[in-house]
Formats: sequence, structure tokens, C-alpha cells
Amino acid sequence: MSTIIYEEEAVADLWSDSVGGIMGIRELMPKTLEGQITMEKTPSYFVTREAPARIAAMSRDTKLIVVVRDPVTRAISDYTQTLSKKPDIPSFESLTFKNRTTGLIDTSWSAIQIGIYAKHLDNWLQFFPMRQILFVSGERLISDPAGELGRVQDFLGLKRIITDKHFYFNQTKGFPCLKKAEGSSKPHCLGKTKGRTHPNIDPEVVQRLRDFYRPFNMKFYQMTGHDFGWD
Repeated sequence: MSTIIYEEEAVADLWSDSVGGIMGIRELMPKTLEGQITMEKTPSYFVTREAPARIAAMSRDTKLIVVVRDPVTRAISDYTQTLSKKPDIPSFESLTFKNRTTGLIDTSWSAIQIGIYAKHLDNWLQFFPMRQILFVSGERLISDPAGELGRVQDFLGLKRIITDKHFYFNQTKGFPCLKKAEGSSKPHCLGKTKGRTHPNIDPEVVQRLRDFYRPFNMKFYQMTGHDFGWD
């Protein structure tokens, strides 16, 4: 069994009329032979309201894999990424609240809204059963990459080929790296955009966000049958 991965960066472009909608995206995907699995990766799918219906219209048998992490850490990481490109943006604290005095969280800010996983999953479950969706822990991908990828291989019906022997921990990056990338004799680590140092955030703001996300996290744990340990 081999795997072909197709990566598309912009969900809007993927489904636009310019590529012919569903039939157009079928043409963009590589041909899949017997014994092969074709994968397409677009992070925007999970939080795009129209995506579940469109993907279901293409194939109801599609299996979906979503990497999730602590939504508070995810929001700070999101902000850090934006800050690296736009250093003059407002502070994380000011963007987090609609009203700092009352503590009202601004859920229209995408960095906050994306982490309300239960809300997004509700949308997907209208079109796909839970058995076709696998949620991968971003934290465990760092602490136990082989174990978490073992779950992915099982979910896809693949033999467990990727094991602990394929990884080493890079102290500089703070992430595990592949000892040898496919088709190369050199190790492969995440790019320079990953592992950036996060800015110091007011602890009271972090705690307020944890309080905000807690009920959504609890619902997400119930929906998935998995406690990700974010609280």
C-alpha cells in the first residue's frame, strides 16, 4: 500500500468555479491505482462551513484526519505566526477581548474561533460519521510521534511501518524529526516557520481563555470519545 499526498493551500481556490468545482478538483487530484491511498491536505477545511457538504458530494467514503492542539496554545501560536509577518499588529491581549473590563472574548477573531473544535465538528457530523474522522493530538505528535502516527496508520488500514526508530528529537527545534526523509539521505525537520518562540502573554488573559474554552473542550471530548488533557 502506497500513499500519494496532494497539498492545496487555499480552500477558496480549491472549490472555486475557476477549477470547475467538484469535477475540477477530481481532475487536479493524482490518479489513484489499486493498493494506493490519495491524501489531500488543507488546514482550512475543518473550519470552513461549506467544506463538509462539498467533500461529501465528491465522496461519502472519504476518511478525514484532523490535527488538534490545546486551543489556548493554538491561538497564541496563530498570533505568533501573524506577528512574524505583521510586527505592527495590536497585542494578543487587545485582540482577545471585545471588552477587557468585562472579560468578553472576541470569538470573531479567527485565532480564537478556530479553537472552538466542538462547533466545527458539529458541522462535519452532519455529513460524515465519527468512525470516518480521526483527531490526532498535536501534543502527542511531539511527545510520541510514532505512537500517534500508529493511530493514523491503523485508521487508514495501513501496516504499521513508521515506528520509534524513524525519529529523533531535535533539541534546537523542540520537535521530533525524521531520521531520513523519503528519497533523501538527510534528516528532515519542520521548517523555520515552526517552533517560533511565543511572546509573553498576561497570565490572567491565558487563564480567562482557559475558562472560556473549557466547556467547548469538554463537549469535544464527549463527541470524540477522547480526552486530550487540555484542562
